[in-house]
Amino acid sequence: MQSKIGVAIVGTGFGEKVHIPGFKAHPRTEVVAVYHRDLEKANAIAQSHDVPHACTTIEDIVALPQVQAVSISTPPFLHYEMGKTVLQAGKHLLLEKPTALSAIEARDLYQIAQQKRAIATLDFEFRFVPAWQLFSEYLAEGYVGQPRLIKIDWLVSSRADASRPWNWYARKETGGGALGAIGSHAFDYISWLFGPIKRLCAHLSTAIPSRPDPKSGEMKPVDADDTCLIMLQLEDRTPVQVCLSSVTYQGRGHWIEVYGSSGTLVLGSDNQKDYVHGFRLWAAPAGKSLTEVAIPNRLEFPKNYADGRIAPFIRVVDQWVQSIDRGEEMTPGLKEGVYSQLLMDFTHQSHQMNGWLDVPQLEKFLSGNG
Repeated sequence: MQSKIGVAIVGTGFGEKVHIPGFKAHPRTEVVAVYHRDLEKANAIAQSHDVPHACTTIEDIVALPQVQAVSISTPPFLHYEMGKTVLQAGKHLLLEKPTALSAIEARDLYQIAQQKRAIATLDFEFRFVPAWQLFSEYLAEGYVGQPRLIKIDWLVSSRADASRPWNWYARKETGGGALGAIGSHAFDYISWLFGPIKRLCAHLSTAIPSRPDPKSGEMKPVDADDTCLIMLQLEDRTPVQVCLSSVTYQGRGHWIEVYGSSGTLVLGSDNQKDYVHGFRLWAAPAGKSLTEVAIPNRLEFPKNYADGRIAPFIRVVDQWVQSIDRGEEMTPGLKEGVYSQLLMDFTHQSHQMNGWLDVPQLEKFLSGNG
C-alpha cells in the first residue's frame, strides 16, 4: 500500500472551504499542517479540522518533515514569495490561479520547480469538469470542422453590489480584478481546447470606482478591472471574442460557443451561485438544430458535493498525486500557469497601448527569448 502524502494548507478562505475537504477526501493525501499569520486563528483552524500542526510562517511549514507538499490559495500578491519558499525547500506545490503578479514571476517559479524536481500544479479545475471534458472530446474529434468563430461570455454578479467592501481584490497591484479571478481560467482553457494564441487586443474597465473600507467606512479607490473585453486570434487564425464581467446583475453566466464549418457546439451554465455545477453541452451538425448531449457515466464525478468546486479539485489532486508518484511534470502545471499569466500581462499591455499585440510562443518565453 502506497504511503500518504502529507500536505500543508496555506490560505484559509478558499483553502478551508475547498482544499481541506478535497485533500481529506482523497485516499492518498493527509492534511498535516495549516498556516495563518495569526497563531490563534491558525490553531483554531487546525483544531476544527483535526490537523496536528499550526504555523505562522511558510518557513516553519516547509521545515516540518511531515510536509511533503503544500497547497497555496492566498491572494495573488503572496503567491510568488510563498511558492518560491515551498519549491526551494524541495516540496511539491499546488497553486491557485492566477499564478503570480507577472509572467516573469511565474517563469521563475517554473524554473525553480524544474531545478528542484518538485511537482507543481495549478488548480485549473474546468479541465476536470465532466461537461467540459466531453466538450474537449467533441472538439478533438473534429465535430465542428474548421472553427470559424469562438465566443466566450462569462458574466456574473459577484462584485455587482457597490457596497461590497474594499480589499486586495479592488487593487490592480495586488492581483485583484476580474481578469485575474476568471480571465486566468479562460486563458488556460482557450489554450487547452483550441491551441496557442497569436495576438490579442483588450479593453479593461472599472464600473465601480470606489468601495467602502471595512474598518473605517471611508470610500477607497478601486483600480482593478471588473469588466474585460478581449479579442484574440489563435495560431490557426480563428477569431475569439471574450467578454468577462463580475458586475453584471442577472448576467447570463458562463458560456462558450464554437461555430465551425461542420457544426456548432455550445457549453454553458447560468448558475450564478456555483461556477462548477450546472454546465450542459449542446451540439448541432451544420444546418441542424442544437440538441443537448448527455454526459456519459464514465466522465461523471463519483461523488458530488454541495460546493461544486470540491469534486473537480479532487481530480486535480489525483493527477498531482499520480505525477508525484511517477516523478513527472504534469498538466496543468506551472508551464500552463506561466502561459495564462503571460496572456494576462499582454492583456494589460494591450489595454494601456490601446491596440493589438503579438503574443510570444510559450517555449520561447520559458527559454528567456520571448
